[in-house]
Amino acid sequence: MRVLLVEDDDALAEGLLAGLRALGFAADRVDRGASADTALGLAPYDAIVLDLGLPGGDGTVWLARWRDRGDRVPVLILTARDAVDSRIGGLDAGADDYLVKPIAVEELAARLRAVVRRVRGRPEPVWRHGALDYRPDTRAATWRGRAIELTPREAALLEVLLAHPNRILSKAALLEKLYDWDRELDSNALEVFVHHLRRKIDPAIVRTVRGVGYALGAADSMRPADGPP
Repeated sequence: MRVLLVEDDDALAEGLLAGLRALGFAADRVDRGASADTALGLAPYDAIVLDLGLPGGDGTVWLARWRDRGDRVPVLILTARDAVDSRIGGLDAGADDYLVKPIAVEELAARLRAVVRRVRGRPEPVWRHGALDYRPDTRAATWRGRAIELTPREAALLEVLLAHPNRILSKAALLEKLYDWDRELDSNALEVFVHHLRRKIDPAIVRTVRGVGYALGAADSMRPADGPP
């Protein structure tokens, strides 16, 4: 999941970025609404964490502007304003959740996962694809009842594919979901992650569409239950 953090407090922002990245998120940060507006045109964000007291314009002004132009990316307001009127104003402006500082990064991550699941139309705690079970909250996967050990990047790739089961995703689109601005990419990083998923789960879990990208393999195309592990 790729997240945009809009926060002008440098110390708080660095702590949240470090915490989210440690939990497997790809996270970018800007410090004002105008920069966030630009960033939304550069990367396919799954969610925004938005402060309200921003230089150059209040966060609710930018949020209302995004909603007015049809941008439906989930927005979680994270602010020190705890008055009821502020909460109501933020939610009425189009926010999907309203959180008051300070907050543990683990709770922020859980809130992000929950709101993105709702927006994707998959609120269930376990995503199933054939004999594969995946829990987006813990990034735990089992194949035919056997636990699969996935690295954060492997889990992130699997989650993107499961979230878009009927789409062919280009290499560029997948990399944009997996990496933030501060990460340097190896030229064959995506191919390595695909190889690992096929080896750990099933060769047919990821389908290569030559010249286009990758897609989730059909559930009935993977090994039968009595096949080799």
